[in-house]
Amino acid sequence: MYSPDPFPSPCTFEPNNMNIDLNKVERVIGLDVHPDSFTAAVLRGRTPAEAIVEKIYNKIPIGQLKAWVQKNTMAKDLLVLEASGNSFEVARRLAALQRNGLVLESCQMGKLKEAHANNDKISAVRIGKAFLAGTAKMVWIPDPQTQERRDWFHAHRKAVKRTTQMRNRLLSYLSDNGVRLPPRTSLTHPTATEELLRKAHDWTPRQGQVLEGYLLELGHADAQRKHWRGLIAQEVAADPLLLSIVRLCGVRDLVAFAIGAIVGDIKRFTEPKKLVNYVGLSPAFDDSGEGKWQGGIGGHGRSDLRALLIQAAQSILRSHHELAQWGKKLLARKGSLNLAVAAVARKLTVAIWYLMMGRWSSLEEIDARLSLKIGKIISEVGPMVLKKLGKTRKDLRHQMETSLKARVYVLDPNKKFDPKPKAAQPQRPLTLREEYGFA
Repeated sequence: MYSPDPFPSPCTFEPNNMNIDLNKVERVIGLDVHPDSFTAAVLRGRTPAEAIVEKIYNKIPIGQLKAWVQKNTMAKDLLVLEASGNSFEVARRLAALQRNGLVLESCQMGKLKEAHANNDKISAVRIGKAFLAGTAKMVWIPDPQTQERRDWFHAHRKAVKRTTQMRNRLLSYLSDNGVRLPPRTSLTHPTATEELLRKAHDWTPRQGQVLEGYLLELGHADAQRKHWRGLIAQEVAADPLLLSIVRLCGVRDLVAFAIGAIVGDIKRFTEPKKLVNYVGLSPAFDDSGEGKWQGGIGGHGRSDLRALLIQAAQSILRSHHELAQWGKKLLARKGSLNLAVAAVARKLTVAIWYLMMGRWSSLEEIDARLSLKIGKIISEVGPMVLKKLGKTRKDLRHQMETSLKARVYVLDPNKKFDPKPKAAQPQRPLTLREEYGFA
């Protein structure tokens, strides 16, 4: 959700590929937006110290936003609001009204809040002055397609969490009654599971009703999970960009879709390092004064996407891929599995940036590994959806393979690949682009 960079300068910045020059901005209007109302503070001035509050509009119904904007604002005004539940929708409405709107990161704005005195008027003024100070981070406003994909992604994650909760509750109830099932026993088939549990213990009628309730909840949660997973697989199969990410080792439909949903427009990251920082795979550090500290990768970035990339890195380390060999050498040298996994995840993130930017080698043939991935994605789509689409597995496979081969990539003409064997190369760590076969 957050932009990879703070404002490039206090004078110009670029929200959502739209240039705004502060020299042409006459007023900054801070908006404190709530679900049912909003408060606006009109500020005129170049800095927080110079800013004069011309007028405050307090607790206006949100339904009157359009009329208020048209009546009380001008095209040269800049409207600034804090990230909240409906801030993206408000920003889109402002854009539709030909007004410049920005969303500021809520965590940093919360630190500016006075503990002893706060109301909507104070908050609106604080939001406007925080922007003028030039220290508030800007939040990227997702386009409609990315926002819809994020909604799907979060719905799927909630369904997965709910399924895990209900499974653990059922297992806990079984354990309380002395029933221990073999590891990895499937509990998502109601009829088979109910028969298995009936035979495992002499249940009373009331206990049987408790089991029936747990199984109903588990079945519903798992059905929701499968529903969203099927839609995600279908979306990846139909989108050439998302499908191309599946080329990478350790990446399948869920990770590819999460990248499309959370990262969105890859062009807002001008270099791989910014994408790595956005995900939160760059190590934390503190080098101030005489003290120096280096920490792990937690505490910043997108934890939801980072968790999936960590899982992908673990999958890579279990394979025979070149990146897995590099990770195993790092593991042997450092002796820390977590460090090796995080390093592989960082390299994978850099590869994702290059692939999404189109700086990759073209795909000429579908190898066995990629063919297996395609088959699994088609299985996630499911026979019912295939029937609705009027396609067979073979038809969808042909469509996906054609899409993978059709995407055009452009390598950097100033970089030349050296085909010499690794033994003849200088003893230095290989770059990611060398490991993936291009430079």
